[in-house]
Amino acid sequence: MNPEVAVVLGERIARYGFPDGHPFGPDRHGAFAREFEARGLDRRVQLLEPKPATYDELLAFHTPAYVDFVRERSQSGYGFLDSGDTPAFRGVYEAAAAVVGASLQAAEAIMGGRCKRAFVPIAGLHHAARDRAAGFCVFNDCGVVIELLFRRHGLERVAYVDIDAHHGDGVFYAFEEDPRVIFADVHEDGRYLYPGTGAAGETGRGAAEGTKLNLPMPPGADDTAFAAAWPRVIEHLERHEPQFILLQCGADSIEDDPITHLRFSPQAHGRAARELTQLAKRLGHGRVLALGGGGYNRANLARAWTAVVEGLLIE
Repeated sequence: MNPEVAVVLGERIARYGFPDGHPFGPDRHGAFAREFEARGLDRRVQLLEPKPATYDELLAFHTPAYVDFVRERSQSGYGFLDSGDTPAFRGVYEAAAAVVGASLQAAEAIMGGRCKRAFVPIAGLHHAARDRAAGFCVFNDCGVVIELLFRRHGLERVAYVDIDAHHGDGVFYAFEEDPRVIFADVHEDGRYLYPGTGAAGETGRGAAEGTKLNLPMPPGADDTAFAAAWPRVIEHLERHEPQFILLQCGADSIEDDPITHLRFSPQAHGRAARELTQLAKRLGHGRVLALGGGGYNRANLARAWTAVVEGLLIE
């Protein structure tokens, strides 16, 4: 076992999935776990059981009114949490809080020295805003982790890297004016895909100008296009020297995803994890937290996320 790498798995986060044939179904956790075990990766990492985030931890990023709204809808199980993409179901509050808790648990394990790097498959819910759900995302675990890294641990610079096909708008706009968040996002051009944001000219505002990097890709962009764009991400991070790196590694950028149009392979995801691990080591802290994100072709997400774990395991 490599004590430097942890993976969070368990029934609590497996419950985060929507019913009735929704693309983000509750079977995604199992699809990853089966491939993870088949490759013997469960014997090479620390395994952590997810714990739910507390109400106060959710408030590190979200407004009290919104958290209370989710809790109310969770009890009834009726309606939507947004304009129609993210349905309520009984227990959605507990499931979404478990996702946040799993990401926080991994971040705290890293900051506490129990591991250097970690992966959480059902996580990376990057569309949720501070006061609303969006795009299958109820609570933004990425945003909660970033806020608590600043508040609990006094970090001054945290990097957020996103290779999901969809722009990480919930993170970007929450921290658009915050120079402490070093943001880099490779995504399908918003002219062709939800949420329609993340243009190359969106580079941060005010004191944060230049700390944000958006790299929109045309539909059909493949590993060659990724290889051309990716060095700009590494250069951006090297310039700003973050003290902690988050990777949102959504597998919907892999070829044959049913709702997107990029054509990356799992090797792109493996490369991202590997090179961010190498960068974190060069920066002297080694801290990388990878979060699963999107991905609606089950075979794709299983292969992409196991490639991410393998990338985190490099010596």
